[in-house]
Amino acid sequence: MSLLVGASTSAHATVYAQIEGTGSTWSELILQQWIADVDANGMKVVYTGGGSTKGRKDFSQASTDFAISEIPYQGTDERGQADTSNGRPYAYLPIVAGGTAFTYQLKIGNDLVRNLRLSGETLAKIFTNQITNWNDPAITKDNNGRKFPSLPIIPVVRSDGSGTTAQFTTWMDNQYPNIWRPYFGQSGLTSYYPKKGDRMVSQAGSDQVMNTIKGFAGNGMIGYVEYSYPINADYPVVKVENKAGYFVEPTQYNTAVALTKAKINQDKSSNLYLTQILDGVYANADPRSYPISSYSYMIIPTGADDPRMSTAKRQTLADFMYYSLCAGQTKAGPYGYSPLPLNLVQAGFEQLAKLKTADAKVDLTDRDVRSCNNPTFDGKNLNRNVLADKAPQPAACDKTGAGPCGTATGTNKPSTDADGAEGTDGSGEGDKGTGGGGPGNGPDGAPGGDTPPSVDPDTGAVTGGGTTTTTDGTAIYASPTELASARTSDDKTFGWLAVLELLGLVLLPGLYVVTMRRRRPQTGARS
Repeated sequence: MSLLVGASTSAHATVYAQIEGTGSTWSELILQQWIADVDANGMKVVYTGGGSTKGRKDFSQASTDFAISEIPYQGTDERGQADTSNGRPYAYLPIVAGGTAFTYQLKIGNDLVRNLRLSGETLAKIFTNQITNWNDPAITKDNNGRKFPSLPIIPVVRSDGSGTTAQFTTWMDNQYPNIWRPYFGQSGLTSYYPKKGDRMVSQAGSDQVMNTIKGFAGNGMIGYVEYSYPINADYPVVKVENKAGYFVEPTQYNTAVALTKAKINQDKSSNLYLTQILDGVYANADPRSYPISSYSYMIIPTGADDPRMSTAKRQTLADFMYYSLCAGQTKAGPYGYSPLPLNLVQAGFEQLAKLKTADAKVDLTDRDVRSCNNPTFDGKNLNRNVLADKAPQPAACDKTGAGPCGTATGTNKPSTDADGAEGTDGSGEGDKGTGGGGPGNGPDGAPGGDTPPSVDPDTGAVTGGGTTTTTDGTAIYASPTELASARTSDDKTFGWLAVLELLGLVLLPGLYVVTMRRRRPQTGARS
């Protein structure tokens, strides 16, 4: 009987085959989690990063079954090379939302600054070599008079063709063309960051950018990655000033709010169907909006005679993405991403239906979007984003000219004056003083306390209010006289000391022996 039941079950079991993809590292962390989740169900998915440009190119050469990219095929890229699917039929499928974050290592003494604020203009100037030191007046102004140590800024950029770079440079080209275009030498985006001068460091992949910044020699570095990377590394991110004049980080809430202004191509006959136009996101005047928010896309093969796609592969891709677009979206927020709104999930299901052909009998039954437990969903209104609606307002100390807050960034919790740090419903775990940073919540002299920050008119020293925080949340105060931890003079001074110590260790024992021999009394008769 057991054998018969087993045979019957296997006869009706879904047949899967391994599928392979390459592309974005921006969305790789959540993708790898989804891959691990479906493995137990017999779905084998292999994904290798390498950057969005590599993903699109590999797909066009039919060397992969799918690709992940933050931008669509450009036709011709910034280097004048073809950027097309090379005739391979395809469709775009939004998979997750997120914010491009700026993670950094900046220390005062031995303590890591965890609540840095920068305006968009300051960021653009940092990544175009116009602002080169952490004590620059523009950075001091962004932090409401808090002055940082004299330390060279070392931007870390991507060396590979990157969707993250494309999104970052699209934002600079749109918002700060007078800064970006003279540096780039032309208008528009680029997937290959133009590294100029000896100050910048370039690394391949988001993981290497993150590892370089948090490394032993990373003090002074700043780079751009998806928010999930500093979250995973327990590292701080910049609070970026938005159009409403608030400094915010790319939590799932702030990203969800920002993307309510994204314009999505709705022309189903267009090759750009479902792709994004982010001008409205950059200009979103909601105080909760994170300005550099965007979607990431899977490129799926839709040709009936696609040379790589067997029926088993099509079924694997369909079921893998059904999980990712449905149950998998519940993991987006905790990983540092933001889940898709219901209308894009529904559109994604429709795109997956293109995997089914007359010859490939792909099972697409039981694909009801209403069964997905997604925190953005309102089953009665496809265009409503519940997550964005309940996103908390930023803390008062996050406003331009106030604070800065003592809240540590990179914690995946919004900075808010509300009691609940996870939403206005009060269900979160906001901390008074160190977590919320709201007025009246903190001790005197700290953000959220009764003493506002002030600057000595003679020395420029911050004497109250403006703090950084250590990893345990303890407030520390910036000092404009704090010297860089890697000063050239220090290197030379301590280098000579090390040499002298080494010489002492080598020579002193010998000198001691010679001295003792000379002092030893002589024995025997004299003649």
